[in-house]
Amino acid sequence: MASDTPEPLVQLADISGRGRALIASKAIFAGQILLQDTPILLYPAAPHKNLSSSFCSHCFRSLPIPNPNSATLCCPSCSNFALFCSPECHSIALASSHSQWVCKALGLLRSSNPSSELQTQANFLLGAYNLAEISPDDFNMLLSLQGEGTLDGETQMLHSFISAVMAEFPLKSFSRFSVELTAALLARDKRNAFGLMENSKECGERMVRAYGIYPRASFFNHDCLPNACRFDYIDKPGDGNNDIIIRALHDIAEGKEICLSYFPVNWKFADRQKRLLEDYGFVCECDRCIVEKTWREDDEEEDEKMALENEEEEQEFPHAYFFVRYLCPNEECGGTVAPLPPSQGTPSNIMECNVCGQLRTEEEFNRDEDEDDMVDD
Repeated sequence: MASDTPEPLVQLADISGRGRALIASKAIFAGQILLQDTPILLYPAAPHKNLSSSFCSHCFRSLPIPNPNSATLCCPSCSNFALFCSPECHSIALASSHSQWVCKALGLLRSSNPSSELQTQANFLLGAYNLAEISPDDFNMLLSLQGEGTLDGETQMLHSFISAVMAEFPLKSFSRFSVELTAALLARDKRNAFGLMENSKECGERMVRAYGIYPRASFFNHDCLPNACRFDYIDKPGDGNNDIIIRALHDIAEGKEICLSYFPVNWKFADRQKRLLEDYGFVCECDRCIVEKTWREDDEEEDEKMALENEEEEQEFPHAYFFVRYLCPNEECGGTVAPLPPSQGTPSNIMECNVCGQLRTEEEFNRDEDEDDMVDD
């Protein structure tokens, strides 16, 4: 009997010089959902003054008007810090992600007043070691991801903090606890975490609300001219609000590697290379970078303008058409636009930005571009 489960559109492969990657298992059409992935671990970013609202400590959905006096929506031990959007999230969190020892550790962490970066890393470690207790299989999946740990001073300090907390809560999973394991976990986080962002329309500057480890999406490699992009709908109602969805920007041939950009596509060459080397350990040699590395830094903006004006010279300026077609024209947005998924096999002409969320038809998109060109002239 035939299975009702659709064949996956992507499959894992080893690519020479790029390691494990995801490739198209069949021909893919623009807008198709290539992957929808659920996190095995979510943890909050360090608090930031520019965040526009509180959020649920379990699903990270916005709480525009938090009510700390409601017993059903607060942690009984730290009601000023852990709020929940529903009784369901409250109940699940207290039995898993916000268990007694995690609550105690978060209190100690806040009182120590660490830097934002250290607090975010400590939040991850608390979540990761808690994952070992509540879901050993997911913890092992986390360890199977890429990343090489280093025993530097920062790692030692974070490990000492976790050790002090664990001394009060001798859980069975901590038998494997070691500074080497802490270093390995931090490396997995650095290489594989996806940021879940505040809505840019609400707070202007786009801040990270939380981070998630998505085991399948972590296999997407980077390209400065990606053929797919990520969408998340953290504030949508219902289940799966913290899933991420990967959609194709355009048609992709069977067997071709599918890549994301690990940051906004309008970043400059030097900024891209610095981020990729520091956070991911490699120098990008994609078609776009090969062209842009010959540009002088002080002339980079002029060179980009020339590339866009000479859009037809796609071989010389491989990003020209990409910028015109897939970069959101909203000023200060920096998002990537992709078609909505096809409906019953019919391609959609509605484009969606993965940052500001704006929807518009291809005709509106082209009209906006023409108007921008007229203003520039």
